[in-house]
Amino acid sequence: MIEGDSCYMENVTGDDNQFTVFSAGVTASANLLKMSCSCMEYDLIKILCSHGMVILQSKHGNMYSVRIYEYSSPLYKVEVYLLAYLESINVVSLESEWCVPHEFLNVKILPPLVDTELGRRRRKRVKGVGENFKSRRRNKCSICKRLVHKRTTCMNNNKS
Repeated sequence: MIEGDSCYMENVTGDDNQFTVFSAGVTASANLLKMSCSCMEYDLIKILCSHGMVILQSKHGNMYSVRIYEYSSPLYKVEVYLLAYLESINVVSLESEWCVPHEFLNVKILPPLVDTELGRRRRKRVKGVGENFKSRRRNKCSICKRLVHKRTTCMNNNKS
């Protein structure tokens, strides 16, 4: 086992790119060639997760920061970014300069009929890979400090 930044890693298969990383009670298996890790962060974002960084640091020593982009998606490279914006983007002209056929000038488009639902609106945002999920708050008794019940139902509540 190799130690690095409070993480331990082990090469189970003997392959130079597949390792099992143990860190803070979490065990993850990462494969650098397949760009995957069992924590799913490397799979979704395509940038090395902390487990992949530990593997890269053990393989390349202090020069691991130079090798990060070799194991990341090409989308994050400067050349690909420049190629994406190489062609010019046409700007939309002013609305007064638009050529609209006469049959469409007098057409009134109404918004769709929407049935508004009662109650609180649901959140549409989905949490990302690295974000923590809040666990459900549990009742805790202020007298005996147990999680099973509240103060009003506590057996140790002496009302005299």
